[in-house]
Amino acid sequence: MAAKLEIGKTLEDFCRPERMALVVYDMQVGITRQMKNGAEITGQVLKVLDAARAGGFPVIFLRHLSMPKPLMGGFQTRQAMAWQRTDDPDAVHPWFLRGTPGFELVSELQPREDEAILDKITFSAFEGTPLAMILRDLGLTSFAICGIATEIGIDPTVRHATDLGLVPVVVRDACGAGHHEAGERSMENIVFMGDAIMTDVQAITAAMTKGR
Repeated sequence: MAAKLEIGKTLEDFCRPERMALVVYDMQVGITRQMKNGAEITGQVLKVLDAARAGGFPVIFLRHLSMPKPLMGGFQTRQAMAWQRTDDPDAVHPWFLRGTPGFELVSELQPREDEAILDKITFSAFEGTPLAMILRDLGLTSFAICGIATEIGIDPTVRHATDLGLVPVVVRDACGAGHHEAGERSMENIVFMGDAIMTDVQAITAAMTKGR
């Protein structure tokens, strides 16, 4: 007789170190300083990070990486033109080159030796990175996500995760948006899809440190 399948439904079902990791998305100097509430979001993310560390959860940081101009190619140049609001390809300047101050994570969120940093040129944290393999190799079925920006990278990461059979836990008040209305639309769509667990800093930090 087959064993009964355990179906996780609540934050508490997934918020255990053997089931869930924390993913901190693009909390970089050059990104947070573009946010009106960058300092506030940094503080909220730090609360979640501290709780994850106290609870023994695996922690993975993401960083957005720009290619040098000769390696940008047609699509990346076109995308940079849109973001930098120029019609001139020669006017494009890569914002997040490795080794530049804007590329680095904010000082408040420096990773520890036992935490990973994954660099990407995509918006989904799963495309072109070993994130999915890391989670699966650890036997995890879920991840909590916080950081910046909801409408740019967190939304596609959450959607991609569900196609991989992973359950995202979105820490809503620890996710920043560059465009408030677009960020709210993204959150509403995540809620509408119903695959993710929505939570806040108070709830997830309590769950991460419960019994410790």
